[in-house]
Amino acid sequence: MREVTLALSFLLAAAGSAAAQDMSPPVNDKDLKWAPVPNVLPSGATFTVVSGDPYKDDLYVLRLKMPAGYKIPAHNHPTSEYVTVLSGDFHIGLGDKLDPKKGMLLKAGGFAEAPAKMNHYAWTTSPTVVQVHGQGPFAITYVDPADDPSKK
Repeated sequence: MREVTLALSFLLAAAGSAAAQDMSPPVNDKDLKWAPVPNVLPSGATFTVVSGDPYKDDLYVLRLKMPAGYKIPAHNHPTSEYVTVLSGDFHIGLGDKLDPKKGMLLKAGGFAEAPAKMNHYAWTTSPTVVQVHGQGPFAITYVDPADDPSKK
């Protein structure tokens, strides 16, 4: 029994060591590099990739910094999207058209999940930072193609 316990301990230690070698280095907020959002999102916001690559078939974490009054029209994604509000007032709603009367206000610490292909929209009423994570590759399809900033 002692040999089995010892062997299991070595196995777990080796697995932990291998996992640590694959771990991305920790990062503080002050070290993040912010850039204007890609043209698939309305201009005026900035973003930073915290972990992974949103355009690869892998897990990713990014942050989106939006000014007050920023709006993301109704859209969906091919994979589920998970949003955590880090600061500000973030409103999210479900449906085919942005409707401020039907959304829900999320404050710092708030969380929302948008399942794959579910139409949703968002807007801010104060400067807001959210953290978004999901399975890449990231893609966005606007319900109304006229809302797609990449087509303008």
